[in-house]
Amino acid sequence: MKVGLFIPCYIDQFYPQVGIATLELLQKLGCEVEYPQGQTCCGQPMANSGFEHLTHGCNELFIKNFAAYDYIVGPSGSCVLHIKDHLHDPHQEPAAQSIRNNIYELVEFLTDVLQVKTLPAKFPYKVGVHQSCHGQRGLGLSQMSELVAAPFSKPMQLLNLVEGLEVIPLDRTDECCGFGGTFCVFEEVVSVKMGKDRISDHVKHGAEVITGNDVSCLMHLEGILRRQKSPIKVMHIAEILNQSI
Repeated sequence: MKVGLFIPCYIDQFYPQVGIATLELLQKLGCEVEYPQGQTCCGQPMANSGFEHLTHGCNELFIKNFAAYDYIVGPSGSCVLHIKDHLHDPHQEPAAQSIRNNIYELVEFLTDVLQVKTLPAKFPYKVGVHQSCHGQRGLGLSQMSELVAAPFSKPMQLLNLVEGLEVIPLDRTDECCGFGGTFCVFEEVVSVKMGKDRISDHVKHGAEVITGNDVSCLMHLEGILRRQKSPIKVMHIAEILNQSI
């Protein structure tokens, strides 16, 4: 299958190792991966701030870069969800619809499309999993704890395949970290307090590494951990799944 690799802005600028890990992981699992060089922002920051009418140029460019691929895969639940829900173009709506139907967050792609059952990765650490709101509530990557339903978690499904990795339990499995895009700017104090509460749950249960599938959330948590001078590391799930393959 031909996969177009979608790398959001903040990963490209601040966490390029996540993009590289995603590329390597997909290639090692047998995908033919291409990175369209002309890709830029998907438009999510503008749309989330009430300016979706200004995202038409982003939509046109996204369609131009990704219309030719069987699948589009990105290591970011929030950006992928934005494309799934909001990519439209009155002049290219069939192409936009095709992309909306064929774009996947990385974990979703590995579990639902590739149906990965074995993964020769090694990571001998205690890992806490942060379930990001976009991934959980928007993409359905894991069950919401307030629902009376059988629990599931696609990220944990993959992490349990990694040799030596111990997923630690948490008291609040799906609490928001407080990042929330521009929320962390306009409501800084509330955002930081939520992040500190999220981290304390991981600390309480002995996490050595905090992982998740949204770098935006992990970036927020990492900033707090650095200010606390904590030894806990933050890693995107792609980096862990790509270990020692």
